[in-house]
Amino acid sequence: MSEKIGFIGLGIMGHGMAHNLLKKGHDLTVWNRTESKVDEFVAAGAKKAQTCKEVAENCDIIMICVSDSPDVKEVVYGEVGVLAGLTEGKLVIDHSTISPHTTLELAKSVNEKGAFWLDAPISGGNEGAANGTLSIMIGGEKEQFNRALPYLEAMGKGITLVGDQGAGQLVKLVNQILVVVTGLAVSEAMVFAQAGGLDLEKTLKAVEGGAAASWMLSARGPQMIERDWRPGFTIDLQQKDLRLVLEAADQLGVPLIATSMVFNMYRTLQQQGLGGEGNHALVKSLENMSKITLGEDHK
Repeated sequence: MSEKIGFIGLGIMGHGMAHNLLKKGHDLTVWNRTESKVDEFVAAGAKKAQTCKEVAENCDIIMICVSDSPDVKEVVYGEVGVLAGLTEGKLVIDHSTISPHTTLELAKSVNEKGAFWLDAPISGGNEGAANGTLSIMIGGEKEQFNRALPYLEAMGKGITLVGDQGAGQLVKLVNQILVVVTGLAVSEAMVFAQAGGLDLEKTLKAVEGGAAASWMLSARGPQMIERDWRPGFTIDLQQKDLRLVLEAADQLGVPLIATSMVFNMYRTLQQQGLGGEGNHALVKSLENMSKITLGEDHK
């Protein structure tokens, strides 16, 4: 039996995710803080909610995809938030990347209403959101995971129940460590190749099929070469995630040497006003240090 889906947050990731739910024919109600972003979804067949409370009242499954922990708290706890319209048996799925501690706090509040919670952060950039190929890492009950799966499959390919509530957010932080440190490796390799006078496109083609292969190399390497800094994921959002990573690492007593370095490299770019560029603009930090710019001749 098909359930009514609500989607809150139509930003850089939520935009593609919500469209894919519509493309699969799901009954969809949407809400966004910037109201004008809702119009195209209504034109495509979605219903418009005036508040997050209204989404919760009218939908069986409520999906949230906003920027940070305070944003999710506002959406859930606000005077006209999800919690105010939530009733027994409904399911809240949070696709945002937020603090694992905050996730457990929110899950408890939802559970106390007799409803269910899955933390289900996503990875794959805006391309993955648009193409329905996101990786989705989920914390929560298996029964609720199975309930949500037909709808999650409209948005992602790698959908994994990784543990109990909160585990999804921790796995997303693992993901972000891998993303940024791999991004640093790609950046260093591209600057090294530029300094050596290599053809960057041929170099990329030569290495991306071997042991050095990665999504960051194949997806973001060409953008670095073309100096295309349009964001699949912005530096500012990446920094938000890295703050969560470093806070959790501090609590766990784990040294994250390379991740900390990337965080500070991104900070220099934010100071230059580049926070809205794609996270692959990390290479600009190395360009600034080396005075070597991708695409320029260096004798």
